[in-house]
Amino acid sequence: QVQLVESGGGLVQAGGSLRLSCVASGRTFSSYAMGWFRRAPGKEREFVATITWSGGSTYYGDSVKGRFTISRDNAKNTVYLQMSSLKPEDTAVYYCAARQDRGLFTSSWYATDSNYDYWGQGTQVTVSS
Repeated sequence: QVQLVESGGGLVQAGGSLRLSCVASGRTFSSYAMGWFRRAPGKEREFVATITWSGGSTYYGDSVKGRFTISRDNAKNTVYLQMSSLKPEDTAVYYCAARQDRGLFTSSWYATDSNYDYWGQGTQVTVSS
């Protein structure tokens, strides 16, 4: 069992930056792909970014490419999402997700929320205009 706890959300003005963190329990963090998804009010959950178990590959949703960066520190069991040039449409609850990984899947597979086994409780990000 893996438990995920997100932090770092808050209120920020458009154009600003935030860094989200997700700490995972357990000793097998380094074998998990870690993803970030978000859900805005009245919308379906949306893929944001994923990093494979080794950190060798990263994938991003089209709406965040070039503005968000995902990274991981396996020594700290932590995955990060650095968000820059934030827009009001980035307002959402951001969720961390995890599943065991071999780095062999396609980008579209990693972007599918049903392929993840563990989820955090979410952290709210609000971007004001």
